[in-house]
Amino acid sequence: MIQSHTMGILRGFPFLLLCLALPATASDHAPPPVQPATSYPAVEIHQDEHVAIAVEPYDTKEKESIFRVDYTSHGVMPVRLIITNLGDKPISLSQARILFETAAGDRIQAAEPEDVERLMTRKDRMGSKIPMPAPLPPIHTKPKGSDSEIEKDFNTFEYSALAVEPHTTRAGFLFYDVNGIEHPLVGAKIYVRSVLNSEGHELFYFEVPFDKYLQSKSGQMN
Repeated sequence: MIQSHTMGILRGFPFLLLCLALPATASDHAPPPVQPATSYPAVEIHQDEHVAIAVEPYDTKEKESIFRVDYTSHGVMPVRLIITNLGDKPISLSQARILFETAAGDRIQAAEPEDVERLMTRKDRMGSKIPMPAPLPPIHTKPKGSDSEIEKDFNTFEYSALAVEPHTTRAGFLFYDVNGIEHPLVGAKIYVRSVLNSEGHELFYFEVPFDKYLQSKSGQMN
């Protein structure tokens, strides 16, 4: 099993065949269509090992509208992970570690739903304090993302494929707590290790820089 302290994924639900998802409107809260990893700006391709891994952050209101919860405003970065097996044999992610590495070199584990709930509850409570001359207890408000909404998002979108079959693409989202980082994507990367080939041998690790995504995004705006 993929270790819960490294990915925060694969809690027993079936594979999400996201690559077969039909186009849907944002209000449908459905995974968007996926292309091979090689078609995304932020990608690392291991030609000799026949594997490509891409990442796409959902860092804008428009992109994030597919979710039920506004994650980015609460310091949670949804990152879509796209893995394409270009070879003739399956690869395994049963032991994989997929971490968000900041520009400072800190590595962040993918969050579980309860981690996101705690973070959003804490931020909502901090934001609800009213400045007064005398100290008053904070007003406790219901977090904008309820447990059920967060759970539904994780069940719908979270990356879950333990294996990637030959000439196949699998995709899904991981959610990272980047609270307190002013520009979390600048100089950051997704670090992937312990992907295994069909013989059980570990592939060379992947480092996919978000700067490639940011450069592409900047180019589209110019």
